[in-house]
Amino acid sequence: MSRVAKAPIAIPQGVSIEIAGQDVTVTGTKGSLNWLVHPTVRVSQDAGEIRVAPAEGQDAAWAMAGTTRALLNNMVVGCSIGFTRKLTLIGVGYRAQAKGEVLNLTLGFSHPIDYPVPAGITIETPSQTEILVSGADKQRVGQVASEIRGFRPPEPYKGKGVRYADENVLRKEAKKK
Repeated sequence: MSRVAKAPIAIPQGVSIEIAGQDVTVTGTKGSLNWLVHPTVRVSQDAGEIRVAPAEGQDAAWAMAGTTRALLNNMVVGCSIGFTRKLTLIGVGYRAQAKGEVLNLTLGFSHPIDYPVPAGITIETPSQTEILVSGADKQRVGQVASEIRGFRPPEPYKGKGVRYADENVLRKEAKKK
C-alpha cells in the first residue's frame, strides 16, 4: 500500500479546486492547471484538503493513487507558488538574452540559437550567464530547462556548456604525454 497516497493535500489560501468526475482543475495566482485522473483512482475534497484513494474493489491501484497524489500536490504547489529551474552558462563567449517570447543563446556555434518560449513558461536572464525558467506546471518547466540544456550539455574535460545551477559535472583528467 502506498504511504504517499494516504497523506492528504492541504489547499493553501487563494487556490480553488474543482473536481468533476475524473477531471480535476486547480486554479491559483500563478495559473490554472487541468488533469484527467486515472479511472482506478478516486479523488475527493473535504474541509480544505484533498484525499486520494483507490476506487472500490481496486486494491492493486495503491501505486497509481500515490502517483496521482504526487501529481495533484505538484499542481497545487505550482498554482500557488510556482516552480523555477536555474541554468548557468559556462564558457568564454556563452551568452543568453531573453527578448520577449524568444530566448537568444550564443553557445559557441557559428550561428545564434533562437528558442521560442512555450505558453505558460516565463524565461528571465538576470545576467548574461544565468537563465531562470519558471511556470506553474512542474513537468513543462523541467522539459523547457532540459531542452535549453540540450543545446550544449556540459562536457567532461573543461566543464563548458549549459548546466543546471545545482548540477555537479564529473570532470575527466586530460590526456597525458
